[in-house]
Amino acid sequence: MSKFGLLILPACLLAVAPAYAAEPSPDSIPRGKEPPPLPAPVRQMLESAMASGNQGDIDTVAKVARQAYPESAAEVAAITNAYAERRAAEQKAKIREASVFEMWKGRGELGGFSSTGSTSEIGISAGLSIQRAGLKWSHTLTGSADYRRANGETSRERFLASYQPRYQFDPSGFIYGLAQFERDPIIGFDSRYTSSVGIGYKLIQTKKMDLSVDIGPSLRHVSYTDDGTETKVGGRSSLDFGWKLSPALTLRQTASGYVEDDLRSATAQTTLTTRLVSRLSMNLSYNIQYESQTPLTDERLDTLSKATLVYDF
Repeated sequence: MSKFGLLILPACLLAVAPAYAAEPSPDSIPRGKEPPPLPAPVRQMLESAMASGNQGDIDTVAKVARQAYPESAAEVAAITNAYAERRAAEQKAKIREASVFEMWKGRGELGGFSSTGSTSEIGISAGLSIQRAGLKWSHTLTGSADYRRANGETSRERFLASYQPRYQFDPSGFIYGLAQFERDPIIGFDSRYTSSVGIGYKLIQTKKMDLSVDIGPSLRHVSYTDDGTETKVGGRSSLDFGWKLSPALTLRQTASGYVEDDLRSATAQTTLTTRLVSRLSMNLSYNIQYESQTPLTDERLDTLSKATLVYDF
């Protein structure tokens, strides 16, 4: 349904209303007597919205229909609930029948950044994330790169790639796995490999807000720029918080931390996403990274501010 259609919808319903003005109110309907049916033109508008598949249009038409014909609110609810159940069943069937190469969604981003801490400069940032959500299993692959080369020297070179499978064993609880690679020679390591398995829980699950936390043991292997290597067992924990401030504005906060016998590291990122058009958004993010040991610098804390354009596919 077009935006123009949504604008004239209330007027259309009001135009239909006089023909049904004689319909009794809910209080005047005798006990045991069925309420009047939803007017045919209104039902057709609701069915047209459902045929479009646009949930926003469906919600708008249903809301106006309930306001114009309160005595038919139960019928409107029955129609929309049946539609939602049918769509859910169709989606489950589609997921079951899909191959491992189908049902993937992703987003790519590109932009610039300014940094303080071990370096103070401006550079280029890029990222890619793809995800597949099944009935129980979900798979997420992410990659990011922050790079700058000035006057023949590389002053920032941070790369990250990770794979995280998740098994949802009930509506709130899940088991996660993590395999991750990092490279950041500016603060002292050529490579850092991380693996972790643990358990998590969704503390908040609403249309506008979600919050999940997880915890588990970790194993990290580091190759330092001075040719030394180290493998350590520790603990890992993370959180993921999202808040839909408006249809076009979303706030997300992610954080993770590692604790080992003599090492501590943590990262936190706050992102504000503004939707520009259907598939294009703009991200403003602020990242904080803490390393208790940085062989090549005295700085323990790095910050990274980024502005990127994001394309969903």
